[in-house]
Amino acid sequence: MVARLVIAAPSSGSGKTTVATGLMAAFAAAGLAVSPHKVGPDYIDPGYHALATGRPGRNLDAYLCGPDLIAPLFAHGAAGCDLAVVEGVMGMYDGAAGQGELASTAHVAKLLRAPVVLVVDASSQSRSVAALVHGFASWDPEVRIAGVILNKVGSDRHEALLREALDATGVPVLGVLRRAPQVSAPSRHLGLVPVAERQPDAVESVAALAAQVRDGCDLDALLGLARSAPDLPGEAWSAETGLGSSPATPSSSSSAGRAGSRPRIAVAGGAAFTFSYAEHAELLTAAGAEVVPFDPLRDEQLPDGTAGLVIGGGFPEVYAPELSANEQLRKAVAELALSGAPVAAECAGLLYLSRELDGKPMCGVLDAEARMAERLTLGYREAVAVSDSVLAVAGTRMRGHEFHRTAVEPGAGPAPAWGLHAPERRVEGFVQGNVHASYLHTHWAAEPGVARRFVGSCAR
Repeated sequence: MVARLVIAAPSSGSGKTTVATGLMAAFAAAGLAVSPHKVGPDYIDPGYHALATGRPGRNLDAYLCGPDLIAPLFAHGAAGCDLAVVEGVMGMYDGAAGQGELASTAHVAKLLRAPVVLVVDASSQSRSVAALVHGFASWDPEVRIAGVILNKVGSDRHEALLREALDATGVPVLGVLRRAPQVSAPSRHLGLVPVAERQPDAVESVAALAAQVRDGCDLDALLGLARSAPDLPGEAWSAETGLGSSPATPSSSSSAGRAGSRPRIAVAGGAAFTFSYAEHAELLTAAGAEVVPFDPLRDEQLPDGTAGLVIGGGFPEVYAPELSANEQLRKAVAELALSGAPVAAECAGLLYLSRELDGKPMCGVLDAEARMAERLTLGYREAVAVSDSVLAVAGTRMRGHEFHRTAVEPGAGPAPAWGLHAPERRVEGFVQGNVHASYLHTHWAAEPGVARRFVGSCAR
């Protein structure tokens, strides 16, 4: 089994992303094959992880996927690697609201049987750090906090006071990082600015993080700790085993190579559409599709032969003028949807399919207007499909996550996509012909039938 570490913190803002990304980049620069992972539904941090390691950043979300899939999904992503680094979410024991430890960093660490390194923002404390670390280390005896990395340390004297206090806890200090604002990533209304929007600055930032972590942390001790993790039982997840049986269209038969044997599914990418789970494309491929990326900011046409369209999350509100200016592609998307081709749009995709976004014309597939809102909508959701669609039959239950600061004012006509049952009851999204558009982010590994149904609809 792959050596592994979980990077946790007492609270958000302590420096988890700095340390986790820096460790990934430092170990990768040392010649190790590093597998990057992120606890929870976050899409932005995995972009930095991918830049640091050269491998897809993968999410481990025990709410969206269920606890039983965490170890198999981890093993799938980490196959063939020397080391896996798992960045936690929020405070270490913070999980799905009202559901105990579910989906917390501590919960995932236990599911992975992985040692935890606690990143502590030490900027406003000295001896109190020992009480904090002792409390976190003793709260749940099943969680193994095996080391501490002190972040935002002010001086040599400050470091000495912190180390002296922590001696009594028995938890070793494995790194000390000084205040270094030059390596922080810029933020905006939904968190960090994604990597795809910051090239080549993001490359320089990740390199700076690697240097900072390499100089301030005991990499040998951290690697030794990672290698102390015990074996994980069970098999790795795969898209093929997830689907459970033969694909919806030929993928391995003698006819698979002939034109038209695999429906071509165009998947939106580029700077405006950066939110996606790696497993979605893998499931579509395993279900028999040919997955082809395109960039709505740059490409004026959909890929030749497009039979279906997937438009995931991202920041179309940031790029509304540029997306609107690409009138030729907007027209192509509208024509594809009007022809009856299956379209699955999630969050940013919903905005792009609307008639307009903040007054800028969009694709006009849906009779709806989208705009920026004052309030952030954020949280896990229990959902049931209200209408039959290209993704699910009515009654299908899934878990999802909402994360947006926009609102959509619908016109009359389309049926809702989802009925949400937590935290409040409401309907959400649109089903219009073969178009499924919704704010809800879902993880298809939890319900692989979504990919099978979508590919089957494209094949027909």
